[in-house]
Amino acid sequence: MLEVADPDRLTSVARQRVDDDELMPDAERLAARDAVAGEPAEAIAYLVEPIALVTDLPGVELAHASWSSEPAEAGSDPAEDHDTDWFG
Repeated sequence: MLEVADPDRLTSVARQRVDDDELMPDAERLAARDAVAGEPAEAIAYLVEPIALVTDLPGVELAHASWSSEPAEAGSDPAEDHDTDWFG
């Protein structure tokens, strides 16, 4: 879990990453710019390389990565999230 403290900065940096991608076709670039502006999880997906998070972990192979986001109440305790079974 992470908290996006500055959504505008996150969006700006993600848009810059999209703009700097020389291999991305223009039509895809426009869609990507809209996606990162509309959803924090999309912006994070353009900035974080999932394989880089686990490459050096022994015995770990990335099978699938996905992102999602939802607004949280200020001061809420993530431990109180009963919809998530972290250890089961």
